Amino acid sequence: MSETVKVLIIDDSAFNRRSLKAMLESDRRIRVVGTATDGEDGLKKINELFPDVVTLDLEMPRMDGFTFLRILMRTKPTPTIVISSKADSESVFKAMELGAVDFIPKPVNRASMELYSIKDDVLKKVLNARAINLKNVQRRITDINIKLSLGIDTASKPIVKVTAAGTEPEGVFTGFKLIAIGSSTGGPSALQRIISGLDKSMKVCVIISQHMPPGFTATFAQRLNKYTSFAVKEAEDGEPLRQGAVFVSPGGYSISIHVRDNRRVITLVPRREQDRFIPSVNEMFASAAQEFGRMCAGVVLTGMGDDGRKGIELIKDAGGYTIAESEETAVIFGMPKEAIATGKVDRVLPYYLIAMELNRWARG
Repeated sequence: MSETVKVLIIDDSAFNRRSLKAMLESDRRIRVVGTATDGEDGLKKINELFPDVVTLDLEMPRMDGFTFLRILMRTKPTPTIVISSKADSESVFKAMELGAVDFIPKPVNRASMELYSIKDDVLKKVLNARAINLKNVQRRITDINIKLSLGIDTASKPIVKVTAAGTEPEGVFTGFKLIAIGSSTGGPSALQRIISGLDKSMKVCVIISQHMPPGFTATFAQRLNKYTSFAVKEAEDGEPLRQGAVFVSPGGYSISIHVRDNRRVITLVPRREQDRFIPSVNEMFASAAQEFGRMCAGVVLTGMGDDGRKGIELIKDAGGYTIAESEETAVIFGMPKEAIATGKVDRVLPYYLIAMELNRWARG
């Protein structure tokens, strides 16, 4: 991509188009090359203007955002960020399955100056889109509805790649084990594949920190629950960890683990001033390392930034097992790259092999 990010805005609201244009062009690194009123107009403008990034409303006349995404990802794949209502979380996840790389919730449904409250998020995600690997986005679209088991689907592929720091966990673990997974951009589809591939017979609990705003994580947990025999839910404060459960950190909070009445329970930590990312993968990993030690596995998936870097070191130093998604499949190789750079990652794997490796570790 060029140094200046060229953006096309697709929204049927004239107010929203004007407001988003003003937000984006407040940053000299961004240039709005055009606007469109619906998906049909958007496809035409893409062929004329060759934008680097598209911002997309979903509910529009003539051609809605879903039809637009289906055609776009087949004909001219372009990083697309959905800007949609908080009340429409199911539609947002449907759009991501069709190829949208990220989303930003509108604060209100009507034309209002409150829209400007999302300015910082819009700028950050549009600029981050330069680092997106579109081939890996397309791979996830193809993969997301595959129902074959990981063992069949990946039988002819290499099993693992070992880093210089990699060692097998020592000894035979018994009892309750914890898997902690952190992810950001591109994470939902990878998480779906991983959670659906975990063996329900294993004595494990899973906790997930996916960078996602409030109002969407409950729906995300419900969607994950459809693809696994584990019980998936949004985490609640004070809830005991248990075998066969998957807990998703609520947007706006980080998961931490503490002992109460001789039980390990979830504590939800509200966003603090020093928190750069929320939910915080580092916060989750740090408490997992402290409470589970070598009975814990930490996994860092796709995403921009370095959240999880410090936490992965803590898990490894406590004797736990560590995995990072490989550049081969990451939508954005920021978070995994930072984790790998610590020298504390045991395995670097494409996302479609991570569940298989976690199954192997948990039985170890």
